[in-house]
Amino acid sequence: MHRLDSLSRTKSILPNMETQNSSIARAEELKLQANEAFKAHKYAQAIDLYSQAIELNGENAVYWANRALAHSKLEEYGSAIQDASKAIEIDPRYSKGYYRRGAAYLAMGKFKEALKDFQQVKKLCPNDPDASKKLKECEKAVMKLKFEEAIAVPQSERRFVADSIDYHSIDVEPQYSGARIEGDVVTLDFVKKMIEDFKNQKCLHKRYAFQIVLQTREMLRALPSLVDIDVPHGKHFTVCGDVHGQFYDLLNIFELNGLPSEENPYLFNGDFVDRGSFSVEVILTLFAFKCMSPSAIYLARGNHESKSMNKIYGFEGEVRSKLSETFVELFAEVFCCLPLAHVINEKVFVVHGGLFSVDGVKLADIRSIDRFCEPPEEGLMCELLWSDPQPLPGRGPSKRGVGLSFGGDVTKKFLQENNLDLVVRSHEVKDEGYEIEHDGKLITVFSAPNYCDQMGNKGAFIQFEAPEMKPNIVTFSAVPHPDVKPMAYANNFLRMFS
Repeated sequence: MHRLDSLSRTKSILPNMETQNSSIARAEELKLQANEAFKAHKYAQAIDLYSQAIELNGENAVYWANRALAHSKLEEYGSAIQDASKAIEIDPRYSKGYYRRGAAYLAMGKFKEALKDFQQVKKLCPNDPDASKKLKECEKAVMKLKFEEAIAVPQSERRFVADSIDYHSIDVEPQYSGARIEGDVVTLDFVKKMIEDFKNQKCLHKRYAFQIVLQTREMLRALPSLVDIDVPHGKHFTVCGDVHGQFYDLLNIFELNGLPSEENPYLFNGDFVDRGSFSVEVILTLFAFKCMSPSAIYLARGNHESKSMNKIYGFEGEVRSKLSETFVELFAEVFCCLPLAHVINEKVFVVHGGLFSVDGVKLADIRSIDRFCEPPEEGLMCELLWSDPQPLPGRGPSKRGVGLSFGGDVTKKFLQENNLDLVVRSHEVKDEGYEIEHDGKLITVFSAPNYCDQMGNKGAFIQFEAPEMKPNIVTFSAVPHPDVKPMAYANNFLRMFS
């Protein structure tokens, strides 16, 4: 009896082992497919394939760490940290788990958390020169952060650098052959000449750069946090998403759709700078049009119009290289003046990121936000800049680690309570340059084609015509640009992980 019982148990175990072995083998196949998708820059597809592999074999740390890297490529750093932490939990000696988590912390500006992970990488790989190099760079970043914290001036005692600049007193050298502003008025001829100079990689004189930025600051400071835009009957209006320092693609938008003017107004919905290496040219062009004609162009703040992002993703380094240290502080001050959202013809709500962690937010609540500060890590202002839509109803944690994800029911309720028809937002790369979600009540528009020279996506902008205000979406492809790589001016340490 005993031998028969043992034999029957063996027979029942064999099919289970075969099924398990089959699942493990299939998971490996999926991992290899995911790796190929990753190499082809198809990161969303790679995430889906790694997820299928994890469903079949959730105890393989490599799958989790690989998916973490794919999430990082889509700037979903919150999800990357979760996946890398799971890889570490499965195998506490798996160095890539700490490496991937450290890189994601770093991308979020969480240097101290990143340092702990790179210390662990060094401990696990003591003879790896790459690990030693990254640890040293991370230590330098943390030391710099501590120094900046030590010398920081309290908000109440802080003086605006803008108040110390008199651009009239800055001499323009006789040999300067670039664009010039005659007197205090920025004209279309000046803007066109400046753009032509930028196309040829020539710099604008600092005197005129100061004038443009300071005049823009005065205009933005006077605006409420939520700006109402009126498009007259029979007239049109264009909304663009993230440009991210892709100056030559910005010029292509103007080629396709015309230059900003009172008859051809635009709203640029945040993230003008960072990642692309022509961010100075982009921001000065947008600001110059604002000076030329305030109603020709409207500008909203994105999550990248902030010190913490600019320090990491290139704008700060680019400004220091092309202009000066003073401009670094000046741009930071001006970015704090940018409005947070716009409403077009009392129908279309336009915001960089998305909606809120609580119900019942009214337009008056947004209008009353004190926006003249660096973005906080929670609250309405944070959520306007950072949140993303999700396909499921309700709310969920953010893939980015900041803000939240919100469903179609949240969008519908916000629109109903504020007597609006549509939410337009940006903030996310989309393959076609746009995506319509939440039963047509929310559109994402992204205007940086082939983002970072590697995503292969199209760009898009949205045209509205009054009074119907129905969205007409136009897509476009990337155009060539000079051989300056994205992130060319970025934090040295972050470039190691790009």
